[in-house]
Amino acid sequence: MAIHSSVLQTIGNTPVIRINNLAPDDVEVFVKLEAANPGGSVKDRLALAIIEAAERDGSLKPGQTVVEATSGNTGIGLALVCAQKGYPLVVTMAESFSVERRKLMRFLGAKVVLTPASEKGTGMVKKARELAETHGWFLARQFENPANADVHANTTAREILHDFGNDKLDYFVSGFGTGGTMTGVSRTLRKLSPKTKIVAVEPENARLLQHAESQAYNADGSAASAHPAWRPHPMQGWTPDFVPHVVQEALGENRIDTFLPIGGAASMAAARDLARKEGIFVGTSAGATFAAALEIAKTAPKGSKILAMLPDTGERYLSTPLFDGIVEEMSDEETAISRSTDSIRFDISAVGGAPSFPPADDAALQEVRETTQDNAVVMYVLEWCEFCWSVRKMFEDAEISYTAIELDSVAYQKGNHGGRLRAALKEICGTHTIPQVFVSGKHIGGATETLDAYNSGKLEELMEAQQIKMAATAKNAYSYLPKWLLPR
Repeated sequence: MAIHSSVLQTIGNTPVIRINNLAPDDVEVFVKLEAANPGGSVKDRLALAIIEAAERDGSLKPGQTVVEATSGNTGIGLALVCAQKGYPLVVTMAESFSVERRKLMRFLGAKVVLTPASEKGTGMVKKARELAETHGWFLARQFENPANADVHANTTAREILHDFGNDKLDYFVSGFGTGGTMTGVSRTLRKLSPKTKIVAVEPENARLLQHAESQAYNADGSAASAHPAWRPHPMQGWTPDFVPHVVQEALGENRIDTFLPIGGAASMAAARDLARKEGIFVGTSAGATFAAALEIAKTAPKGSKILAMLPDTGERYLSTPLFDGIVEEMSDEETAISRSTDSIRFDISAVGGAPSFPPADDAALQEVRETTQDNAVVMYVLEWCEFCWSVRKMFEDAEISYTAIELDSVAYQKGNHGGRLRAALKEICGTHTIPQVFVSGKHIGGATETLDAYNSGKLEELMEAQQIKMAATAKNAYSYLPKWLLPR
């Protein structure tokens, strides 16, 4: 396997996988797994293409901020590319899209500006355009940018032809968000594999491509208004409330042979079936595309080869209806399995006691006393400890500055320094548990005592008495604990 000079070289060349358990016996169904891209979706391709095209023509300057409207996947792709190339990124996104997408983009360093759900896709596009004009940022314009379709014509379609060979693929099935995949792939397949039928999948209640009323555009190719046929649908990333200009090439040249509507329930069922019967983990839009491929398979001639584009992974849909019914705690059946053997059960107390420590030495005792007296807020913590994470997060939200003593860090391992301090803490605090919190030398307690002090207002009173800044929050302190730490 080749060594890549950057993550950008891993974009594309995604695998085509044969469906073995869900396809009819007399046809072959395949999927192209775009989740194999480093950003987890097909939009990595357009993100890299748009940025590099702008670099070549000079419209994107070194260090210039990039801005774009996105349902999430393009934003994740752009965040990945911009992180590697050193461009700041701001994305605008309607608040209705999944929170996982926001977090992924922010984790990659992007700024996410949410727009009201009532303003739909046209609202987030307008906001991105306004930000670009106001601040002099580079607007990616994925819905109009020709680089979007070009990259699919030059890479995605070529990969498909390489895997199937000319005239060996009978059906290519894809939904559309920007229209780049549909337009670019159909452009190349029409030239090099003209027998391949192109199937465009749309939400059942938002059939924009098939609607008699055409989309109006501004002079720059952006949509002039929302399309009247659009209705809300569960396929996030698919079919915004306008027909993107990019897809007009495919429509104008009549390259789409079949328009196939798919409902939300069928989409989610197909995504779940792919996971449970094929081991392929994808999102709702991929489920819709696959459901459409199975519909095509019902009437396709015997021996047909059908390829469905699966645009992304299922991990960015955890907060959506796709995961309804997928619970965090054990079901009754799972609990019964747990209880079918005699040990390691929640209904039986664990065997073992508190950790043992040697007697505290005078130097360690003195160090704890001096540290807690010399610093306003001191927290003795362990890096791996979830209770420590919870208290630290609570303090950070309350804007409480504190000194953390990381007892299990490398700095405290030499000469068992951390262990000696834990022994001293046990003697001073009367308990072996971590974390232990001190304010101006006064021992507050461990996680439970500190959380209780926060909820009761005693922590705030103590901070005020010591003239320590603390921001007010309305959260229950116990909400900072992971769910598995709460009483069952």
